[in-house]
Amino acid sequence: MAKKKALGAFEKYLTLWVAMCIVVGIIVGRVFPEVAAFLNALQYFQVSLPIAICLFFMIYPIMVQIDFRKVVDAGKTPKPVALTLIVNWAVKPFAMAFFAWLFMSIIFSSYLDPDLASSYTAGMILLGVAPCTAMILVWSYLSRGNMGHTLVMVAINSLTMLFLYAPLAGFLLGVTNIAVPWETIGLSVGVYVGIPLVAGYISRVQILKRKGKEWFEQSFAPSLHYIAIIALLITLILLFSLQGNIFLEQPLYIVMIFVPLFIQNQVIFWLTYGAAKAVSLNYEDAAPSAQIGASNHFEVAIAVAITIFGLSSGAALAAVVGVLMEVPVMLLLVKICLKTQHWFPGEKSIQVLR
Repeated sequence: MAKKKALGAFEKYLTLWVAMCIVVGIIVGRVFPEVAAFLNALQYFQVSLPIAICLFFMIYPIMVQIDFRKVVDAGKTPKPVALTLIVNWAVKPFAMAFFAWLFMSIIFSSYLDPDLASSYTAGMILLGVAPCTAMILVWSYLSRGNMGHTLVMVAINSLTMLFLYAPLAGFLLGVTNIAVPWETIGLSVGVYVGIPLVAGYISRVQILKRKGKEWFEQSFAPSLHYIAIIALLITLILLFSLQGNIFLEQPLYIVMIFVPLFIQNQVIFWLTYGAAKAVSLNYEDAAPSAQIGASNHFEVAIAVAITIFGLSSGAALAAVVGVLMEVPVMLLLVKICLKTQHWFPGEKSIQVLR
């Protein structure tokens, strides 16, 4: 991968740009609702085509910089792979179910109708059972993580979800027949990961062959980093233009859903991060391992929530809140990782996003 450089002003103040894009997205959705409606209609099996285009430009710059020999090496190291699998499938779904029950049925019970509380709980559970398979590549990249390990875990999570999502979600929801959105899972993995992966591999091989490693690392790769961040910011504008109105229309309900989702996110992150340190993982493996557990595959969660409970259900709303909190909260975790890398022996300090 290209040599790591100090962050410029654009990257240092990424949090500020994120906040501005969230506001712009909400304004666009409010002032130009017909534009938001048109963009929202551009879907195929619950996969948003505009978001898919943005994600390509977010993930391709990462894929093209991966030395795929490191992917093979990452597959030979069992500790980070085992840790990530255990957290994603044996801990996270049950933690999400617990926090959803605790807040919806106990802490916020006096403010919610029981049926609505149950619907919100279901949506949060559907999020918890769907581990991230695309955006984690962005978070790992921004954290200076091991992209080989991250790519291996994306592949493993994608395959595991095909077999475990339905039975685990069904068990936690108490529903015997979960309609697995095979098309959504397959299409999202193919579009978000498969296409950028193939494009990145082919173009990397051709560029190295024709222009050489020095030109690739000094001229080509650095410019791609800005393309990835710009695509991330455009994705935020799109997301909040499509769904941001719910913050204005149902603020209290949004807060009640956000609180357990955020607490669960932090608990899983710190649990995994601490376990990574305990088993002596290096920082480059520890950061993506903790972030994978904290992130979600929100397209699948939304698709299942709509299929089972309906478009206007509380479950669908809870899944949408998961979408809207994803980028800001995961960027917070990126900053935490960069600031705490010295916890892991042998790691050099990397300048932190501000």
